[in-house]
Amino acid sequence: MPTQPLAPPRATIPRARRFPGAFVERLFPRIPFHAVHWVNTTFLSLTLLLTLTAVPLYVCSFGLDWFQVGLFAVMFCLVGLSITLGYHRLFTHAAFQAHWSIRFLTLLFGAAAFENSVLMWACDHRAHHLHTDDDEDPYSIRDGLFQAHIGWLIFKLRPPRPWTNVPDLKKSPLVMWQHRHVYLIAAIVSFVVPAGIGFAWGGWKSALGALLIGGVARVVVLQHCTFCINSLCHAIGRQPYSKECSARDSCLTALVTFGEGYHNYHHAFPSDYRNGVKPWQFDPTKWAIWLLAKVGLASNLRRMPAERILNAEAAVAGEGVPGR
Repeated sequence: MPTQPLAPPRATIPRARRFPGAFVERLFPRIPFHAVHWVNTTFLSLTLLLTLTAVPLYVCSFGLDWFQVGLFAVMFCLVGLSITLGYHRLFTHAAFQAHWSIRFLTLLFGAAAFENSVLMWACDHRAHHLHTDDDEDPYSIRDGLFQAHIGWLIFKLRPPRPWTNVPDLKKSPLVMWQHRHVYLIAAIVSFVVPAGIGFAWGGWKSALGALLIGGVARVVVLQHCTFCINSLCHAIGRQPYSKECSARDSCLTALVTFGEGYHNYHHAFPSDYRNGVKPWQFDPTKWAIWLLAKVGLASNLRRMPAERILNAEAAVAGEGVPGR
């Protein structure tokens, strides 16, 4: 008897999904070409290729000035915080409430991450928390580091997930507006706006640099920083709060994800608006939410009681003590 499940008969694979053909499928038999999401794959590959070729070529030809570096940094922070503060802690986990202007801005700049609409993002992430490490986890680390990092976007091995776990978001006109127009919003904010700012600053050369560095390269770098939460933070780091799943705390990952690297704490207490719960832990998203609350743009910040946090730490520490 075979030890691995048999691939579906070729006749069951729709003709439109047989690209790039039987020869390539025979050449690489372990790659499930029938399940490749070609739109995702093309976008991820093209933006990475441009970042590795066109960006260095531009820098060698025209140089790199503080304007291009500054634009990259500003866009990285605006879009990155819109994912962590908006997509993740506000919309997915309802860890706090925010003024409509904050909700709108995080939806606007969050789209520029090219990580889909907040409706689909939250649907996948809530499923990840509910089914961590099992077959229903959209990006389970048990499928391997590559699959958890980016493979789940390239190979759609499971049927599309119904939006049954986001009824609250489906009631939001702002969320549904973003969902309907997410690709147009993403293209304008990611590419048109930086290029326009660059043109106003220094003509077509600056516009090209802004498009490549503040647009394309920023998309690639930010996406892979985000993807590290699904991969590295389930493979490398400590588990001080819970060992019920593979989630781990990684201070190094927190540095490039605005504090999201404290993933073991987050899985243990997902409704807390903080990920880096210790005062010394690097969590800019937590600090941003706190500042928004101070100026009246955020409210109802949810915090896990200190006693429960200490009890969780003690319980994990006690697992390694003989006789307990």
